[in-house]
Amino acid sequence: MINKRYRKPHQYKKRKSIFHAKFLVFGFLLVLFSGAVFYGLFFWKVFWVEKVVVSGEEKISQEDIKFLVDGKLENKTLFLDTKSIFKVDTDQIKDDILTTFPQVASAEVRKSFFDTVNVEITERSAVAVWCGGGEKCFLLDEKGVIFEEASKDAELLLIETNQSPEEAVLGSMVVPQEKVSQVLTIQFKLNNLIQIPVTTAKILDERLDVLTREGWTIRFNLKGDLDWQITELKLALEKQISPEKRRGLEYIDLRFSRVYYK
Repeated sequence: MINKRYRKPHQYKKRKSIFHAKFLVFGFLLVLFSGAVFYGLFFWKVFWVEKVVVSGEEKISQEDIKFLVDGKLENKTLFLDTKSIFKVDTDQIKDDILTTFPQVASAEVRKSFFDTVNVEITERSAVAVWCGGGEKCFLLDEKGVIFEEASKDAELLLIETNQSPEEAVLGSMVVPQEKVSQVLTIQFKLNNLIQIPVTTAKILDERLDVLTREGWTIRFNLKGDLDWQITELKLALEKQISPEKRRGLEYIDLRFSRVYYK
């Protein structure tokens, strides 16, 4: 018989993967790097806002705007305070400026890296004084928005409506923009084409009563052709109503197919 020899199987020890070790080192370094970047962006004072630059203001206090913006710069990140420029919400600051200052028509807020926030505002311009149906009066801009209290003796056209000024909120629209535009167009044409200065415009739905400095009223239909109505007024004053008659005139009504006056 042939004797067979059996070798004991050789056992190999498992070696730890070199790739696995490198992966752990890479992961650790990545976490370390990410943490450093995160800390740098939000807590390194190089990126903290130090200056607020305001431009475009005329009547509004620049300091008041800066004070509002400063109050919006400090934020919380991981329960820690930061004034990082990366955390500044420019849209929110813009909304807060428009809400807080009714005199501001528009605002633009921009970040200027690394430490500056620029605020550029445009203030509203008054085109008339609105008094509504009460005693309070306000400055009115071309969009029909009131933004500041005023007196009736202001050197501006007085616009009246049936809305109570007690219910009006600064920064809100009290007269539709289209009607404001119509009133201003009529005022311009009466003053420049017919030389009739006006003092007050009273809006009654689609009817407009304009009081002249001479003390008589012109009635317009805001739904009608305003150019045609102005032309009819000019012809009536040239051919039907003499300067002597104008002294005792009460009104001229342009709302119909023919001109009526009293």
